[in-house]
Amino acid sequence: MEIFLETERMLLRRLLPADAENLAELDSDPEVMRYLTGGRPTPLEVVKSETLPKMLAYYQRPGGLGYWAAIEKSTGQFMGWFEFRPRQADDPTEVELGYRLRRQFWGKGYATEGSRALIRKGFTELGVRYVYATTMTVNQASRRVMEKAGLKLVRIIHQSWPDPIPGAELGDVEYGLSRNEWEQSSGLP
Repeated sequence: MEIFLETERMLLRRLLPADAENLAELDSDPEVMRYLTGGRPTPLEVVKSETLPKMLAYYQRPGGLGYWAAIEKSTGQFMGWFEFRPRQADDPTEVELGYRLRRQFWGKGYATEGSRALIRKGFTELGVRYVYATTMTVNQASRRVMEKAGLKLVRIIHQSWPDPIPGAELGDVEYGLSRNEWEQSSGLP
């Protein structure tokens, strides 16, 4: 198993084709998908034919960015995933941070722990200059994770969605953190 990153309580490793059922199970929880699809699950067939191949394709690109399975160290259990991928394919210095964890791991600091570790690795090892994350304005839990990871509110975005879910009328928020800001706040050069 190739470990991308290790934190106090987690291992982040490459996703594998064998993770399809774990991903489909994660996406079948209506609360996990509440702010993404309004609670509608992603069928296993879609995970296998679309979602997972898109995630795995990032490993073919240079730069060490992409999606990572989160594994709880103490149990070896699949917790969910983190993303740390370029906003634009040709610019690996500006990356999107994201996370999706099983509900049993919510509220325990795992999302913050993984996010902080990815930000640190991005700024110190991967040449990242800017990290951003987005969520629905009403998703207070995810917004707290972003803030605890050091990101600051940048803007509110109003988009037109073909199938809006409750809360969409309030828009999405984008949080961001530059390498310079991170260095100043962490005391690192």
